Amino acid sequence: MHNRWLKLIWLSICIFVITLRVEALKHQDPSVLKDQATKGRPTLKSQDDTGVTSQPQHEAGSIGSHSQAALTIQEALRILQPLQPARSRFTGFDRPSGLVSKIVYYAREVLVLLFMNGPPKDDYLNPQTEGPKLSKTLAQAVKLLENAAHEKEPDAIFLLAEMNFFGNYTYPRNYTEAFRRYNELASLNGNSSAQHMVGFMYATGIGKSVERDQAKALLYHTFAAKGGNTRAQMTTGYRHHMGVGTPRNCNEAAYWYKKVADKAVAYSRSGPPGGQNLQKDSYRIADELGGVYGEGASVVSSGVYANKAGPNSDAHADFDDVLEYLDLMSRKGDLKATFSLGRLHYEGSRTMRRNLKTARAYFMIVARKYWQKDGSIREEDQSVAKIASKAAGYIGRMFLRGEGMEQSYEKALTWFRRGVANGDALCQYELGLMYLHGLGVRKDPLRAGDYFKESANQDFASAQVNMGQLFLDQGDINTATRFFDLAARHGHIEAFYHLAEISNNGVGRERSCGMATAYYKMVAEKVESIHSSFDEANKAYDEGDTETALIMYMMAAEQGYEYAQANVAYLLDEYKSILSFDSLLPWKKRRSSLLRNAVLALIYWTRSAKQQNIDSMVKMGDYYLGGYGIEADMEKAATCYQTAAETHQSAQALWNLGWIHENGIGVEQDFHLAKRFYDQALETNQESYLPVTLSLSKLRLRSFWNTITNGKVNSIRSEPEPKKDWSLSEWISNFLEEPHPYYHGAEDDIDYDEPGMPGGDDDYYDDLDESILESLIIVGIATAIAFLVYYRQQRQTNHRRNVERQQGEGQPPDGIPPEQRLPGQQADGGFFPLPDDPNFAQWAAGGVGH
Repeated sequence: MHNRWLKLIWLSICIFVITLRVEALKHQDPSVLKDQATKGRPTLKSQDDTGVTSQPQHEAGSIGSHSQAALTIQEALRILQPLQPARSRFTGFDRPSGLVSKIVYYAREVLVLLFMNGPPKDDYLNPQTEGPKLSKTLAQAVKLLENAAHEKEPDAIFLLAEMNFFGNYTYPRNYTEAFRRYNELASLNGNSSAQHMVGFMYATGIGKSVERDQAKALLYHTFAAKGGNTRAQMTTGYRHHMGVGTPRNCNEAAYWYKKVADKAVAYSRSGPPGGQNLQKDSYRIADELGGVYGEGASVVSSGVYANKAGPNSDAHADFDDVLEYLDLMSRKGDLKATFSLGRLHYEGSRTMRRNLKTARAYFMIVARKYWQKDGSIREEDQSVAKIASKAAGYIGRMFLRGEGMEQSYEKALTWFRRGVANGDALCQYELGLMYLHGLGVRKDPLRAGDYFKESANQDFASAQVNMGQLFLDQGDINTATRFFDLAARHGHIEAFYHLAEISNNGVGRERSCGMATAYYKMVAEKVESIHSSFDEANKAYDEGDTETALIMYMMAAEQGYEYAQANVAYLLDEYKSILSFDSLLPWKKRRSSLLRNAVLALIYWTRSAKQQNIDSMVKMGDYYLGGYGIEADMEKAATCYQTAAETHQSAQALWNLGWIHENGIGVEQDFHLAKRFYDQALETNQESYLPVTLSLSKLRLRSFWNTITNGKVNSIRSEPEPKKDWSLSEWISNFLEEPHPYYHGAEDDIDYDEPGMPGGDDDYYDDLDESILESLIIVGIATAIAFLVYYRQQRQTNHRRNVERQQGEGQPPDGIPPEQRLPGQQADGGFFPLPDDPNFAQWAAGGVGH
């Protein structure tokens, strides 16, 4: 038995060694020249250049292919190609599912970690006075390239620049030499990739190769942008948008962002019907760990976002655990779980590759639960019909686009019609797409519009975009904009693009340059594959090569990606903890000089904060407070904390404000105001109970001592209740809300938990709106005035009738005999003015003054 286990282990090791050898041979194909990488990673894509590219031309018709310099470059590449290392072991293997496969997988992982995973040899803290010694073959290739570069061969200059900057083909990095080569090539023929790299190095001062100069950086980026370099166009647009190295200029920003947005939309529309499948590679490294300040303390994983925290929190399980759970439920017959597995494999993610074959298998399992092979319905259950129709939409889409199978419009049409019969939105949209472009059916835009409308009514974003385009073609801007706004809620790239065009050109509305720039920026950042370095950065970070990851993230950060800016700042941040024991641990490798740059960290924290990252804003305050990378400025620190606290999302910012007011750092010392901020921090995030409670306890002790010693600091005091004069409506409202004195104690006998009659008026007075009460009072006053006017008119009429009756009977009109009147007294006793009296007109007009 023991021998069997030894044989099994030996067999596993042999399989592992053979697999490693096969993977290494795969990556030594000399025809694959585009994967020039630092330790196996690809470098810049230079497809924007019309002249020199990042890879030399090998075709017979390329410029200079018959010259001696071109032959020298080809010989150098032949020597360099075997030196390019294979990719990391983690990218070559997929995690298995079987028991034996798992044993083999983890056995070889343990073997690699224990015996084949030595620490990196280079340490930038102790630079050598002499250059590192190159291997014989590498030195030979470099010598050939230098000879060609001496002859001003652009391809040779570019290759040497890339090798010095990225460390391709195991060549040691030398940023000073890289800058010299890039600058030489940019001056030689205006190569846009070289100009972009010179601008990048001026902007960051990476490796201390050149002093940072934002004005020169913008100059070179602008030249590269005019040469058609997509990355430079995006960088130039961002700098004009945010005012980096130049005053903010919205028109310039919109101009350059539109250049990139046009390319992004063109790429999105290319490919199979429905456009390209856009993969998102951008994410924040800190979010994977619960945020910049950790789980529960950062905005991303606390407060209102506590239930939407990162994958490391309790709110989310590991992705492998999710797959395992869905697989278990699928095996038990849960069709929703089976469909979810199909979608995950179809769409893929950053941590899982797309597997179209597996996705189709899951979709077919769901569809066959409702339809038989001849298309007849197997089961009439509506819940099964709904989920089966969704699966039919994806199956039809795969046939329509030829994904994982041979393209077939006929089969796609069959599956879409099955789903449309049950009102599936995806099937309706795809069927409309087929009729719009005549794919396998007769072209019929009107019928396509009907399908788009039905799908758009179910809030399907792509259908809403197509509806907006149809109305836009007819000149109905308002309706088109409404559909684009609906689709933009789902982040649809074409919806953002159309809204940007409408805002930029002022079609149907006043032109808004700011809105257009924001939309163009969203469009440009959605198509990462044509200009972004996130893919290379993520691979480098996952493989533990932090320096290469930093460079790649920095390139994306210069283009305006907030995620990249946050990542760069996080990688450069050395102040994650007040107590750090790294320097005391002898086996702990110190950070390289490339990763120790507090000035650059503050720059990227600031840029990230300007793009609404609250945690980055708090980090800015920490840097100003501690004087990291800049002279300490307590007022700016307090301003950063106050700005972050105004969003009521960061308990950390509120706690910091309480602390600086408690200690009078950058602000006037105020214990009472400090208590307010501590209380608000607890209201924002209940997980801050312990630190807030401890802080409040200490604060109360300090406030008590300040009070008994007659200190000058404002101590904690009870909040006085505000006194105000009540208006008549408020007095009546309060009277109605207070319990009646005759009913005091009566509520003790009432069971408030007893359910009332539906539609009853148990809570009538509680729900009485104050505005309604004021209206009732006004109506009452108006009614009283009308009644008094009516009463007065009736009294005057009766009095006139009595006077006329008395005059007819020969009696005094007022009943006062003449002999009883005083001298000068009127016959009516002076109650009514005489016609010749000055007040008679006023009295007749309404008794003004009486």
